[in-house]
Amino acid sequence: MAAETQTRGRPETAAPAAIELRGISKAFGPVQANRDIHLRVERGTIHGIIGENGAGKSTLMSILYGFYKPDAGEILVGGRPLTITDSQTAIRAGIGMVFQHFKLVPNFTVLENVILGVEEGRLLRPSLSKARGVLKRLAQDYELHVDPDAVVENLSVGHQQRVEILKALYRRADILILDEPTGVLTPAEADHLFRILEGLRAEGKTIILITHKLREIMEITDTVSVMRRGEMVASVRTADTSPEQLAELMVGRKVLLNVQKAPARPGKPVLEIRDLRMVDASGVERLRGIGLDIRAGEILGIAGVSGNGQTQLLEILGGYPEKGSTVSGEVRVNGAPLPLTGAGCNAAERRRKGVGHIPEDRQAEGLIMDFSAWENVAFGYHDAPEYGRGPLMDRDAIRRDAEGKIRRFDVRPPDCDLAARNFSGGNQQKIVVAREIERNPDLLLIGQPTRGVDIGAIEFIHKRIVELRDAGKAILLVSVELDEIMSLSDRIAVMFDGRIMGERLPGQTTTGELGLLMAGVDADATPPPKIFPEKCE
Repeated sequence: MAAETQTRGRPETAAPAAIELRGISKAFGPVQANRDIHLRVERGTIHGIIGENGAGKSTLMSILYGFYKPDAGEILVGGRPLTITDSQTAIRAGIGMVFQHFKLVPNFTVLENVILGVEEGRLLRPSLSKARGVLKRLAQDYELHVDPDAVVENLSVGHQQRVEILKALYRRADILILDEPTGVLTPAEADHLFRILEGLRAEGKTIILITHKLREIMEITDTVSVMRRGEMVASVRTADTSPEQLAELMVGRKVLLNVQKAPARPGKPVLEIRDLRMVDASGVERLRGIGLDIRAGEILGIAGVSGNGQTQLLEILGGYPEKGSTVSGEVRVNGAPLPLTGAGCNAAERRRKGVGHIPEDRQAEGLIMDFSAWENVAFGYHDAPEYGRGPLMDRDAIRRDAEGKIRRFDVRPPDCDLAARNFSGGNQQKIVVAREIERNPDLLLIGQPTRGVDIGAIEFIHKRIVELRDAGKAILLVSVELDEIMSLSDRIAVMFDGRIMGERLPGQTTTGELGLLMAGVDADATPPPKIFPEKCE
C-alpha cells in the first residue's frame, strides 16, 4: 500500500513536516525493536500509530522523546536534523509526551507537578504564581479544567491525564505524543479527551496518537501509520482506509472484529449474591444491596461508568475488600458460602474454592513488577502440586510452565526471565490472563480484560473466554468498553451508584438504552425478564 501524507481537507504541501524519521533502527540485544523506520508527520495534524503489542510503537516514540538513542537513522524536527540525547533536548525542541502510565508525584499538587523540573530561580513562589496564570489560560483555551491546588492522588484518572497534558503545554510543546491515552479512561472521559485534541489541532499543534483502538483511529486521526514486528508497513490517509484493512495490516492476516460464539447453555448456579452491601472506610456506601446469579456456562457482563461499585464488587468477590470497609450480605460459590470478612476472606482461599481473578489494575494487583515473567506466572499458585518438590518449589517446573504460557499467549518478547515492568502494558495483561485462564477456574472474575491490548490479542483473549464458558465455567465480566460487553456477554447487568439498575439481553438492547441505565435512568422501570429457567436439565 503506497504511503500517503495528505490529510482530511488538507492539500499536500512542500512545507517541512513537524517530525520526520529516516531509517530509524533500534535493537535490545537480539531483539530488533525498530528496523529502518521511515515516518513523516505533517504539522497541525493528528497522526495515529497502531500495531500489536511488541510492534515497536512505544520504542519509536521513546527514541523521539530522548529516552533511547537509535542505533541508526536520523530525526528531523521542523525540517532540521536534531540529535535528541535526552528528554530535555526533546522538550526544548517543542516535543512533549504523555505516557500510558503517568509520570506524576501523587502527593504533590497539580501546580507542583506542572512546574517540577522547570522551576525558575531558587524560590518556588514566583514559579507557582506564573504556573497558576498559565494553567488558567490553558484551561480556558483547551477545556483542561483542573483544580491547580488539588493533590494529584485525589484526582480521577481522567483529570490526572489532563495534568500530564498541561505539563507538556506549560513547557511549550508544539508536538504532543500520547501513548495509549484512553486505556484507563471511561467512554465519557475519552470523548472529552478527543475534544481537547481537536482543540489543540485547531491551534496548530501536532498530535501523535498511539492506540490499539481502531474506532478511535477512524474517529479522530487525519493519517495513520501501521507497525508490525518492528517495521513500518503502511502510512495512509484515515479517510482512505477501514478498520478491517487496518486490523489486517497490524496482524498480517484477516482478523475477526466481532466475537463469534454459540448461544449459551447455562447449567447449575455457580455464583449467587444476595443483598451485598459495602461501606468504605470513609463511611461512603459503595454497594447497595447487590443481587446477582451466574450459572455454569454463561458470561454475565457488568456495564457501567467506572467508579459505580464495579471495583468494590470484584475486590470483595476476589477476597480482598478495601481495608477498613464494612461488608454484609451473602455470597455462595457452588453452593458453599464465601466468607466476606475475617481470616477466611483472602485471595488464596478464593483460589482454593475455584475462583480465578483477572484484576482491573494489572500492575497494582495482578503482577509483582520487579519479579520475572516466570515468577509472575506462579504468583498466587506457588503452592500448586505441579510446582512443588517436597517442601521446596521446583523452579524448573515453573519455568517450563511459564514458557508454555508465554508461547501460547504470544507474549512479546518471549523471555520468561524479563521483569514484568519491562513488558508493554498489553503483554503484562497477557501474562495475567494466561495465568488465570489456564488454571481452569469454576468462576472467573474479569476486570477490564483487554485494557491496553492490541487487536490481535483482543481476538485471542475473547476466544479463550468464550472457550472457558463453553467448557461450563461461570464468568463475571466487568468492562467499561460497551462493545466488549455487548459482544461477549450472554446477559448484561448495569451498575449505577452501587446498585444494579437492570438486566438486559445483548440482542434485545442498544448502547443507547444501556447508556441511560449507566446514567441511572431506567426508562420503563420494569423488572428484568427471566433470561434462563430456574431449573436446567
